[in-house]
Amino acid sequence: MTTTTPARTTTRMAALVSEIRTVVERGLAPDLTAYLVGERLAPHLGAPELLTPAQQEGDPERYRQHILHAESDGSFSVVALVWLPGQETCIHDHVSWCVAGVHQGEESERRFHLAPGAGPARLVATEDVVNAQGSVCGFAPPGDIHKVRNSCHTKAISVHVYGADVSRLGTSIRRVYTLPVD
Repeated sequence: MTTTTPARTTTRMAALVSEIRTVVERGLAPDLTAYLVGERLAPHLGAPELLTPAQQEGDPERYRQHILHAESDGSFSVVALVWLPGQETCIHDHVSWCVAGVHQGEESERRFHLAPGAGPARLVATEDVVNAQGSVCGFAPPGDIHKVRNSCHTKAISVHVYGADVSRLGTSIRRVYTLPVD
């Protein structure tokens, strides 16, 4: 994944950041924070003035992360992930609560449950979801193991809000899973 810093923030993105800040400052439980941030994100998805052209650029090698905003106190970050056809993540979970909204195109997501047993732990696929333009999902650890893929024939862009400073961490991924999958 490549990371870039935005040349500028659009007026619409600044408004979204302000709305997110208002929710995060309430100090609610992570799952409730994610839900409320998702409500704020949804109306902005698909708006042409949300991202600059540079923030919509992909990378032919892997999906690309554009950091759009990192709150100065580290309480949240907003990123755009740009996916060219067929690009995907590894199976992973996150360092914090997360909200993802599809701005353009569609993304396929496979969700997993970690199933410990008498032998080695394994992953069990629990749900396959196709997230179309305008879709929003939110989650908080634990139980946020998934893999995301652009399964359409065009570029897909999603806007993610994380309850962590991605500009400092470099990623929102806590763990990558290489366990057997049932």
